Amino acid sequence: QVQLVESGGGLVQPGGSLRLSCAASGSGFSINAMGWFRQAPGKQRELVARVTNSGRPYYSDSVKDRFTISRDNTKNTVYLQMNSLKPEDTAVYYCNAVIATTSINVFNSWGQGTQVTVSS
Repeated sequence: QVQLVESGGGLVQPGGSLRLSCAASGSGFSINAMGWFRQAPGKQRELVARVTNSGRPYYSDSVKDRFTISRDNTKNTVYLQMNSLKPEDTAVYYCNAVIATTSINVFNSWGQGTQVTVSS
């Protein structure tokens, strides 16, 4: 069984920074892509950023040049450094990992979510 545990959310003023972390625990699996999604009240969950297991990043247009995603494969951990935060970044942020237990058993795993609030 794979478990994703997130940390690092909180309240920050506009223009501030936060760093989210997500660690995958368990055994008998490998991780393909890892990423972060977010969901604001009344809106659909959206992809924020994703990184492949070789380190290639992808960002949504709304966070490009402000957020940086990285991962440490030795720790099965993905990070999201969020700078120049805006009120519209306020949402619950969810960690996502594409898990493979065999060559044909591949599935999405999700964290429990961490609240990020950007407000003065």
